[in-house]
Amino acid sequence: MNQIAGVHYDPLETRDPAQRDAQLLAALPGLLHHARESAPALGAHLAGLDPDRITSFAALAALPVLRKDELRRLQQAAPPFGGLLGTPLGQLAKVFVSPGPIFDPEGARPDYWRFARALHAAGFRRGDLVHNSFAYHLTPAGSIIESAARALGCPVFPAGTGQTEQQLRAIQQLRPAGYAGTPSFLKTLLERGRAEGVDLSCLQKAVVSGEAFPRALAEELHDEAGIDAYQSYGTADLGLVAYETPAREGLVVDEGVLVEIVRPGTGDPVPAGEVGELLVTAFNPDYPLVRFATGDLSAILPGQSPCGRTNLRLRGWLGRADQTTKVKGMFVYPSQVAEVTRRHPEVGRARLVVEREDSRDQMTLHCEVATPADGLEAAIAASLRAATSLRGAVRLVAAGSLANDGKVIDDRRAPS
Repeated sequence: MNQIAGVHYDPLETRDPAQRDAQLLAALPGLLHHARESAPALGAHLAGLDPDRITSFAALAALPVLRKDELRRLQQAAPPFGGLLGTPLGQLAKVFVSPGPIFDPEGARPDYWRFARALHAAGFRRGDLVHNSFAYHLTPAGSIIESAARALGCPVFPAGTGQTEQQLRAIQQLRPAGYAGTPSFLKTLLERGRAEGVDLSCLQKAVVSGEAFPRALAEELHDEAGIDAYQSYGTADLGLVAYETPAREGLVVDEGVLVEIVRPGTGDPVPAGEVGELLVTAFNPDYPLVRFATGDLSAILPGQSPCGRTNLRLRGWLGRADQTTKVKGMFVYPSQVAEVTRRHPEVGRARLVVEREDSRDQMTLHCEVATPADGLEAAIAASLRAATSLRGAVRLVAAGSLANDGKVIDDRRAPS
């Protein structure tokens, strides 16, 4: 649905909450019927249930949880989508691969990922040129923003990642109205532009994602660069899950999903306001994921947003329910760390430490090595980049110096 004039993207955002719940729950049986009939793996996953009886949150909570590890296992057994696709492959618009590896579909309908709602909330309007610095290569982030911008009637400059100098020149000449990308790269552009005397005052708004976005950084962008930046939260599997609005009070849940907060590692809902793992059911006929575990921790904020939107609000990202983490917008898995150590028999235990320095994600792989050899550190760094598609430092430590607690990824970043 295209935007309406005014503050809100469409009338769905201001529905009575009881009406919204009733309409989404009424749509659940149809989604489940479609999933069982069109996606064989989902049919097996949901075997034995009567879709017509799943019309309440309690009934939904009784369904099994689908975890990312299971998705990856199914895809490896029956590539590319492991029997989870609800649409014939030939009817898709694009196919992407994310780290894991996990394949992600993009359907042919406009704004497939439903991110236009997030751009609209951030102030983007028809005719605004969007400088899109999300990746266009292999992963879907660039396409997610581009399809959303096109749904709003916004042209896009497909900048992609890296090549900071070229991006600065493009901004200076094209004068885009806003930016989409990670907050750390926006900060890099502004710092480099300031140092080189490049006028970036055209950038007045931004949608950022892929990394934590502390309130202090949002205030810095506004005070020092005049940019109103808002975070959005979504995944390549689910599309948009929640987005920030000018109220700056949590993230409003998207109208195309049902969210649950459960005790980590279970499917059991937690009391309102308690921190738990975020599960999402996406009303997407192409990829009908039901009770999909994001692995992210969050909580529901009480009350409604002052911006007038009436959907639930998430407190934001509060950490990971497992050891999987996200660095510079890319998921990093314990299995990837294990792959690095398998390539280097000299390494005993290894631990990937993720920190944030000056609003930028940094990761360092600590490796126990009995006798360090020349060039080993560089070789491990190359393997780390090959396994994760990210640059990281490597620190060789003495054998037995890492804690014997089973932790492979140590995310030391403070929740935003």
